[in-house]
Amino acid sequence: MSRDHLQPAPSGSAEAPYLGLLARDASVEAYEQPVLLARAEGEPAGRIAALEEARVLALRVRAELEGRRRREAELSALFETAHDLAGLRDLDAVLQAIVQRARSLLGTDVAYLSLNDPERGDTYMRVTEGSVAARFQQLRLGMGEGLGGLVAQTARPYVTDDYFQDDRFQHTLTIDAGVRDEGLVAILGVPLMLGPHVIGVLFAADRRARVFERAQIALLGSFAALAAAAIDTANLLTETRSALAGLERANEIIRDRSAVIERASDVHDRLAELVLRGGGVHDVAAAVSQVLAGTVRFTEAAAAPAEALEASRAEGHAVLHGGDWIAAVAAGGELLGALVLHGQPGLDPVDQRTLERAAMVTSLLLLARRSAAEAEQRVRGELLDDLLDARDRDPRLLRERAARLHADLDATHVVLAARLDGPAADADEEAAARRRLWAAASHLAATRQGLAAARDGGTVLLLPLAAGDTATGVARRTARHLGTAVHQPVTVGASAPVTDLAADPGAVTAGYAEGRRCLDALHLLGRTGDGAAAEDFGFLGLLLAGERDIAGFVDRTIGPVVAYDERRGTELLQTLEAYFAGGMSPARTKDALHVHVNTVAQRLERVGRLLGEDWQTPARALEIQLALRLHRLAAPGRR
Repeated sequence: MSRDHLQPAPSGSAEAPYLGLLARDASVEAYEQPVLLARAEGEPAGRIAALEEARVLALRVRAELEGRRRREAELSALFETAHDLAGLRDLDAVLQAIVQRARSLLGTDVAYLSLNDPERGDTYMRVTEGSVAARFQQLRLGMGEGLGGLVAQTARPYVTDDYFQDDRFQHTLTIDAGVRDEGLVAILGVPLMLGPHVIGVLFAADRRARVFERAQIALLGSFAALAAAAIDTANLLTETRSALAGLERANEIIRDRSAVIERASDVHDRLAELVLRGGGVHDVAAAVSQVLAGTVRFTEAAAAPAEALEASRAEGHAVLHGGDWIAAVAAGGELLGALVLHGQPGLDPVDQRTLERAAMVTSLLLLARRSAAEAEQRVRGELLDDLLDARDRDPRLLRERAARLHADLDATHVVLAARLDGPAADADEEAAARRRLWAAASHLAATRQGLAAARDGGTVLLLPLAAGDTATGVARRTARHLGTAVHQPVTVGASAPVTDLAADPGAVTAGYAEGRRCLDALHLLGRTGDGAAAEDFGFLGLLLAGERDIAGFVDRTIGPVVAYDERRGTELLQTLEAYFAGGMSPARTKDALHVHVNTVAQRLERVGRLLGEDWQTPARALEIQLALRLHRLAAPGRR
């Protein structure tokens, strides 16, 4: 500072040098210069005293101005923090700003903030500014431990000039190690309050000894209040967002439930329509498949998973088995089958109820179909009973009744007698097996435009004979079909083809008797589970047949040889008779016929080609000899 600039003013203007210093915001040391200069120049004592007084006043004004500027900065920082809080978007960012401004205004090396953890009963470091030690940044303080723990426990500010020399705090190895790593000495801590509750602590700390003033403690308390407000606001925002998210989820659930209810109403309408127009179980499955956006199929009880099916029947609800839903189709205690839903393992409860309702409708349809089938079976059985027993019925009425059942009594038919052959454990099981046989036979008769009735411990069927088919073929197919249906062997005996059933009902009775004789013969021969007609038993068929079909037996046995002789004028029949009469000896045969033995061999070779290579086996030979005699009896003039 130049001498001219510090030239003392006349008496009464001692304040003038200091006004310039105040205007320039000079340092405190500069305020000593006017007094020192006056003394050096030998100014009067009064002048020097006036300058001393003016210096004191000027320093007081300077201190007041600095205090005002500091308060303005503090208020500005508080205002900015409040502004940040008003536009809160990120709680961590707001807390970080509070800690940064507190450190800056208090001029400390470090500032940090801890929050209480109600679940663990301690307080933990949340935000730090100026910290360099990782262990310090991860500290957790128990209530009452260290300066921060004491503040959190008492809800009062605490300050220490030298932390390690202050015995007011409960020192722990963990906390002291963290503070020592950070190098802190002087620490100020103020509580973060929400109402009467402490939620955390705001700290300002230096790495050297320091005395914190009241104004600094109050300022840090103001920042702590803003930090608490920020945390409370953030919590409220979180709760609000959570509530809004909950409302949104509830709204989505309501929308979903509304859609599900609409689907349930849709499937109810579809199922009602199906029932009214006589739809079947597969129609129900198709309708539910569309509503549930999966694949639904009806399966028999035996084909469904047994454990899941039984659980569904017992609980009355659909159950999840693997990735499929199983809904039992039951009536009373009887399992009729199951509806199986594929492709929807996460089924909605309302959709699950839809599947269960579809299973109930399916059971009603099956019961209705069963009732209708049983009624039709009874009607078919009654008609067949009348054909067997009431021979004086009006043929026209019989034809009309048959036509209503899609049966044609003017067609050629086969009468079949069927009987179970598997062992039964008791009378109840045997009765149940007979009912299954009758049901299976009735179903077969209905599908073949025939008739069926329970009779004599078994079942009698009247089935039409297709062109090119034989009684034997019908009997064997029927035995296989019924055996598969009832899961045990079924033996079937068939009559020869019968015709004119309406005009001659007695033909049905005779056919049934013949079928029963064939059935008994199959049992005697050990051919249970098989089917056969009289024509299959060779000459025994003559005994089994209701009418002795001698010509048919002869034709089946030696017909090809008879036809060959008639066409070629040969003597194969005569050779056969001589061959059997001579004990099947070619030598005796050539003597009886007066031909060469080679001629006999050639004729017998021809016979083998006509009748088959096994014609000389004992059973075939016996049948051929009987046929030769019957043929001779039928043509007595033949030599």
